[in-house]
Amino acid sequence: MSQHVVSNAAGVIISDTSIDITASIADMETRLMEMELGPLLGIWLQSMFVGMTMRALTICIFVVIYGRMIEIYLMTSLGAIPFATMVNREWGGMGQNYLKSMLALGFQAFLIMVCVGIYAVLVQSIAKDSDIMGAIWTCVGYTVLLCFTLFKTGSLSKSIFSAH
Repeated sequence: MSQHVVSNAAGVIISDTSIDITASIADMETRLMEMELGPLLGIWLQSMFVGMTMRALTICIFVVIYGRMIEIYLMTSLGAIPFATMVNREWGGMGQNYLKSMLALGFQAFLIMVCVGIYAVLVQSIAKDSDIMGAIWTCVGYTVLLCFTLFKTGSLSKSIFSAH
């Protein structure tokens, strides 16, 4: 069920958030050609710092997303044990807690898709910005926001399903 919801959400997000940057790149290139050496050097230094920062944030985002996938795989592989306890009156709580945790993990995948969709819409809005460095720093800010929200998806989905 969670797979179906995430697949449908991915289809909507991918179709609604595509970015065509060919026109923006051409416009940016002409603006950079008109600039003098001093401002270009400043843009280069800032872009080097931003590039390193974005690499670190990308690694953090990938660790969070792949960690969530591994968590789903581990929970799924251990499903036989909690399901076996569901018919027992004394041990039935283990199976119920397992189902709550699986629902929370499925909902967490949906929340991750929502976060990535919001991020794509925000980045799409800065693709038309005329200030190059302002757009780059805004993108860094949005990426930090994405990283923070990805960390929060686990606790949010667990609190909704009372799966602590």
